[in-house]
Amino acid sequence: MKKIFTKEFTIGLSVVIALLVLFFGINYLKGINIFHPTNYYYVSYTNVAGLSQSAPVTINGFKVGLVREIEYEYDNPGHVRVELSLDQALRIPRGSKAVLVTDMLGTSSIELRLNTGNQFHDIGEKLIGENSTGLMSSITTDVMPGIASIIPKVDSLLVAITTIATDSALINSVHRLDRIMANLESSSTQLNKVMNTMPGIAGDAGTVMKNFTKVSSDFTTISSDLAVVSTELKQMPIDSTMANIHTLSIQLNDLMRKINSPNSSAGMLLNDTQLYNNLNNASASLDSLLKDVKKNPKRYISIKLL
Repeated sequence: MKKIFTKEFTIGLSVVIALLVLFFGINYLKGINIFHPTNYYYVSYTNVAGLSQSAPVTINGFKVGLVREIEYEYDNPGHVRVELSLDQALRIPRGSKAVLVTDMLGTSSIELRLNTGNQFHDIGEKLIGENSTGLMSSITTDVMPGIASIIPKVDSLLVAITTIATDSALINSVHRLDRIMANLESSSTQLNKVMNTMPGIAGDAGTVMKNFTKVSSDFTTISSDLAVVSTELKQMPIDSTMANIHTLSIQLNDLMRKINSPNSSAGMLLNDTQLYNNLNNASASLDSLLKDVKKNPKRYISIKLL
């Protein structure tokens, strides 16, 4: 008996099965269920930008079909025919519109806007097609002109800011300000060092601050009198104020003389180099002694065990 499943028959059957799997697979990827009965309708558009095969067809956001084919109408120049595959149970009233809607990402879909009525389209008829303005079109027509009018002003503002920022006078001013701030910081650091090395001047500084307080009070009185009436300026104790300022100047000169004098305690601390050398030598000797103690502890510490 001749064998039925010959080598050639098996190869042919495998090829047929592979073709069927490929056919069903491609349609499945397109979203087409060939086992689900559908009706076909046609729509004509002047612009199908963003629309592709298998794009959804919806009614109130619910998917009722998809785009089956898109082809150019050579017999009707300027128009593109779109074939819609819709659920078989869906009946489309006459006067309904198939609106092509584009989202913000540029992807298009078709939205069916059903009309009310008892007369329905026959299967295979052409529906009314419209292109919706959509959000992107509104942005293009409404928002973009305003942005385009603002761009020259923004450009002029940027040019002005760039001109100011690159002005050499401004750059030099910033550099001078940096140097001033650096000098102020250095002066503050030096003043702190001087104040820390002169604890004996604190009492004199207190007296000076009291005198400054008194002078400030006198100037406050003068300012208030000037605000009331200018004629009262002649009645203010300007002589006593100037005498206080003179006394303060004498005290400040005396204070600076004490600081600069090598015989005062502050002057000796600031000007005695021998004291600095002695402290430096004592520190070096102490460091050498500690190193020797760490190196030869038995020389300095003896422990006797009973």
